[in-house]
Amino acid sequence: MSKTIYTNGVIYTLDSNQPVVESVVIENGKILDLGSHQEMSLQWGRAGARVIDLQGKMVTPGLIDSHLHMSGIAFNFLDLDLTGVTSKSEMLDKIKQKANTVPPGKWLIGMGWDENLFTEGTIPTIDELDRVAPHCPIYLKRICYHAFLVNSKALEMSHYHPTIEVPQGGRAVLDPQTKKPTGLLLESASQLVTKHIPDKTYDELKNGLGQAMKFAIKKGLTSVHTNDPAYLGGLQQTYRMYDELLNQEQNGLRCNLLIDYPYLPALKEKGMFAGFGNEKLQIGAIKIFADGAFGRRTALLSEPYHDEPGQFGEAMQTEEVLFNIVKDARAQSMPIAVHTIGDQALENVLNILDQFPKVNYRDRIIHTSLVREDLIARLADPSIVADIQPRFVVGDYPWVIDRIGKERESYLYAWKSLLSNRVICAGGSDAPVEPVDPLLGIHAAVTRKTPGKNEVWNESQKISMFEAVKLFTVGGAYATNEETIKGTISRGKLADMTVYSKNLFELDNPDELLNTNIEMTIIDGKIQEV
Repeated sequence: MSKTIYTNGVIYTLDSNQPVVESVVIENGKILDLGSHQEMSLQWGRAGARVIDLQGKMVTPGLIDSHLHMSGIAFNFLDLDLTGVTSKSEMLDKIKQKANTVPPGKWLIGMGWDENLFTEGTIPTIDELDRVAPHCPIYLKRICYHAFLVNSKALEMSHYHPTIEVPQGGRAVLDPQTKKPTGLLLESASQLVTKHIPDKTYDELKNGLGQAMKFAIKKGLTSVHTNDPAYLGGLQQTYRMYDELLNQEQNGLRCNLLIDYPYLPALKEKGMFAGFGNEKLQIGAIKIFADGAFGRRTALLSEPYHDEPGQFGEAMQTEEVLFNIVKDARAQSMPIAVHTIGDQALENVLNILDQFPKVNYRDRIIHTSLVREDLIARLADPSIVADIQPRFVVGDYPWVIDRIGKERESYLYAWKSLLSNRVICAGGSDAPVEPVDPLLGIHAAVTRKTPGKNEVWNESQKISMFEAVKLFTVGGAYATNEETIKGTISRGKLADMTVYSKNLFELDNPDELLNTNIEMTIIDGKIQEV
């Protein structure tokens, strides 16, 4: 196979041996050589070599999103997308428009609503939902996937009754006067409804997933770590879908699959394990929930919520159950990836991990939102990765300060403290909770503010542009123990690179990130067409 030379660029390798080069030579999807334009042209530019002029553009290793839900992005292409809605009336209008296209009895599914963005009104009531869609059941996922809205038709089709048993860790919110459902379901209470929603067909799901992959590549991503089996029909169907799209149909994106713990026995039955697969598609860690989220005060804290004294949040599993889940994972030599928002949840998880031997792959603390000094020291372990989502600053401030209080803010999204204490950190979006665009994540990490606004949140925890880019490259590779094959532009590594319209390290103002474009996404040495 002929060689390809990407040349005349400002190529930041993130490899300390050769930090900046002008040219990269690629053969068979791997980096063969790198150096100056002149050196690489003389050494490799003979007849047959394909030369691609980067026209002075900035290049980094391919961007990696360490935690998202490709299935959720897929559903944005298939269902009602309420992301960015800024009022109750706008939300109800969108639901009504969609409902007018839905036949009677067919479910209307939506996602992305966030009442914290509302400039007018609050969460729609069940009566209001009934008025805009009386003929079809509605199920609307909040942007965090920890709260859900349904109408009366949905409750009727789910056989809801006042004495129904709500799954542990969940709550069906009732009107304090009438004791009737408000239409709001929290956490696992959603299972009362979801088991009655017909599954999308395989072809529908696969089509949406394929669109999601192209969208991620368009945003400069070359690899993603994604958690999907609960939404794509289980382990077998999820793996089959990814295998067809990536290995058979040659969609370019590299995907590492986090597997929800109920599918642990199925992994064993299929002979799958962490690292099973190839460089395109791999099985990753076992995904567990330790707690909820700040929005509904379900994140588990060591001290009470500032705006609701006496409320500490909720553990999604008892410590005994969590211990046994980790025990079962370790019995199969599997690493774990734990959704951990509150500091008490983090302490509980670290206490349990201390009781088990390490495995060949790093464990991941997903979100690591609220920490303490003693917990940061415990996270500084080479077998643990803090899987952080910088864009949460935009989604959670300023209301999150009401939840935790000003005195704890210095430990909220404390990325500088984590990095300064040598905690291995990887950067993700948690899309569709936050936008999949990694440049928005980098912007949040270096500015700690909402685009278009001036207020900076907890400025001491800002990180540098270089540190932020490393989160989405080197850090992402460490999260899946792939630092020997990706994360830097180095000889022998996978030829994955991202090309930008501006040099991120020479911006006069980090807000220029907001109008920086992805010029090329290169995977296996090939420019991806999307």
